[in-house]
Amino acid sequence: MDAVKLTVVIPMLNEEANIAPLFDRLFPVLHGMGETFEVVVIDDGSKDKTLSLLNAVKAEHPELCILSFARNFGQHAAVMAGFEAARGEWVVTLDADLQNPPEEIPAICEQLRKGHDLVNTYRMGRQDSSFRLTASKITNNVARRFSGITLRDFGCMLRGYHRDVVKPMTLRKEFRTFIPALAMLYARSPVEIPVGHEARSRGVSNYSFRKLLSLQLDLITSFSIAPLRLLFVLGWSVAGLGLGFGFLLLILRALHGPEWAAQGVFTLFAILFIFIGAQFLAFGLLGEYIGRIYQEVRSRPTYLLRKTDVENNSGKGEGEK
Repeated sequence: MDAVKLTVVIPMLNEEANIAPLFDRLFPVLHGMGETFEVVVIDDGSKDKTLSLLNAVKAEHPELCILSFARNFGQHAAVMAGFEAARGEWVVTLDADLQNPPEEIPAICEQLRKGHDLVNTYRMGRQDSSFRLTASKITNNVARRFSGITLRDFGCMLRGYHRDVVKPMTLRKEFRTFIPALAMLYARSPVEIPVGHEARSRGVSNYSFRKLLSLQLDLITSFSIAPLRLLFVLGWSVAGLGLGFGFLLLILRALHGPEWAAQGVFTLFAILFIFIGAQFLAFGLLGEYIGRIYQEVRSRPTYLLRKTDVENNSGKGEGEK
């Protein structure tokens, strides 16, 4: 298949109300950019008329490519399927609810044209509920702490990727991960720009409180083994507390006699703390090994080569012909 310059990836789940207004705004923007393009839409097991409406749009716009899941597999799977199907040198992800304006796509492509291989965005003037704003703030704080990546907004779907970033993500085949943070691992020249944000005027959000918690868990477990190491730290703390308490009991017993120590009850508490600490130390040590196994099975590369001139440097030695 012929390559195109730009691929727009749009995951959809029960978005029948947004399809017509989305493409009424998206296609004029893409045609006005003067680049070859395609639009890859992933129907994530919709129960409404999303798929039939997409087929109707495709009849008028051959640039549209439709992937239809057998059932709902989630936004992560939908985006990764779109990445695998994308032919473009540039890949832009976009939500179907029009909260991220399609008119921002040229600004993202301009950054890719300048040589950035990853264009992150942060939403200005967000039109979300107080619950979503609070949840987003917590997610961003947790993401920065556990991933070590200092992005302002991890939750904005509107992002631009060069194929050099998309390709290693599709090769890894990670079952559950956090795409914005994962992309930063493979980006050489990332940038973050502001984009507009609009209120959702049609349909309902597919992100429930349960899904937001699942997203946080994916983030923590995909980019940090800190929870496992916390067991080790907790074990040292509890064991140290038990030892310190035991020494304190010995000193006070010597000063005030055995009656002060409640006939050995306090000593039992000190011994209990030491044994509990030892258990947590064992769990922490076991967790460290499990964490290293987890890092290995994900098969994330330790480095990526963009180009090499090794072959050009393989000159012949003196006297060779």
